[in-house]
Amino acid sequence: MTEFEVAISRATQPWKKNGRIQKIVLFGSYARSDWVDQPLNGYQSDFDLLVIVSHPKLTDTAEYWHVADDKIDRDPSIERQVNFIVHTMDEVNQGLNRGEYFWVDIARDGIALYEIPGSTFTLPKPLTPVDALEMATAYFESWSAKVRSGLKLAAYALSEGELNDAAFLLHQATERTYICFLLVRTHYFPRSHNIKFLRSFPEGKEPRLIRAWPREAKLDRRRFELLKRAYVEARYSASYEIGIEDLEAIRERVHALQELVDLVCQERLEVLREKARHDIGGNSRGA
Repeated sequence: MTEFEVAISRATQPWKKNGRIQKIVLFGSYARSDWVDQPLNGYQSDFDLLVIVSHPKLTDTAEYWHVADDKIDRDPSIERQVNFIVHTMDEVNQGLNRGEYFWVDIARDGIALYEIPGSTFTLPKPLTPVDALEMATAYFESWSAKVRSGLKLAAYALSEGELNDAAFLLHQATERTYICFLLVRTHYFPRSHNIKFLRSFPEGKEPRLIRAWPREAKLDRRRFELLKRAYVEARYSASYEIGIEDLEAIRERVHALQELVDLVCQERLEVLREKARHDIGGNSRGA
């Protein structure tokens, strides 16, 4: 909140000068009380925060939130990853009106850490089982194709010796895989290219995905960090270097992630199909 005040302190435009944080909500595993705290095994649940602001332009992370994000990341007293997403109340309420699972879960389980009077969520309007199935199926088909394309292009770049391009494309394949999962499961994904940030949401929903990225060994953690940095540095930094051995190991982990996501998404779709069949059967009998 302090850094936000600094970011808007010299504003002249009314929307910015009068900008406010309206609500801060803790969600995810710490709100549900099912977090994991196993630092010796290399895994601790993240803190997930939703910040509600008064104007859409104030959601721009690079403009208003990068200093706060950096300070939180460097604060030794926190001792774990903190992820925060920034939206307006209208965006959240629109998601609730559409019955999007991500927002429905936050409205149900989230804990308000700060809020001003009147900053209440609208009542969710659940999707029908048939609509939920149609949306999830479309997301899965579309994003699975994008994942396969990313992996195909990464393999070609690697075969041509274009190592930095291969690293970037593996980053993109990873990003797309997590987006695929999140859209099938929640109908939402955060606007971020930080795969460490993107990784935290799916793993909080589906612990089996943790297996895709081993954390116990320093080498495994270093390789994930190389992949994380590839989004910017593999394209623009002359100092970014990655070897074939690291790339092959990373590609193996991305394929493992793809297989896990495919499995859990197929399971999710089957659950939705069963609910849709049951709903259609019940409506038919009622008619």
